[in-house]
Amino acid sequence: MQLTPVTEKFVLHWGEMGSRWGVNRTVAQIHALLYISPGALPADEIAETLSVARSNVSTSIRELQSWGIIKTVHVLGDRRDHFESMTDVWAMFRVIMDERKKREFDPTLTVLRQCVDEAGQSKKTDPVASQRLNELLDFVETMTTWYGHVRKMPLPAMVKFARMGKKIPKLFG
Repeated sequence: MQLTPVTEKFVLHWGEMGSRWGVNRTVAQIHALLYISPGALPADEIAETLSVARSNVSTSIRELQSWGIIKTVHVLGDRRDHFESMTDVWAMFRVIMDERKKREFDPTLTVLRQCVDEAGQSKKTDPVASQRLNELLDFVETMTTWYGHVRKMPLPAMVKFARMGKKIPKLFG
């Protein structure tokens, strides 16, 4: 696949943003390439297009598959595995948010609950630290519960909710 200046700009930017979000740059670039590609691509073509090692592509593909945002497809007459990205950005957003919740929020929630329990049982815990841990736990639990409600919405309703934008503050004053 030959990148145009626009597609190259996007792939490079997505890689840069990925690294800012805690995602390996190559993983993000492969995702960007597969997202904008008109069809599924084999790993060797991905490696050639992005000028990265084939082994790096394989590792990155496994990471993207573990997130559930790319899948393997088979092309008639070609024994190689080809890969394609989800193309529905709203569904992809939902999958990424689910994974981030599972990988980041859930473990944090577990540790915060343990810290609050331990702080409540220890007379050595500074009252300010205990109060702040409780406030943080309340915040993370509230956001996790809110996300659970939004997550249960059918995709069209979630999109409509997200697009309400400035109408939401008006509802609540």
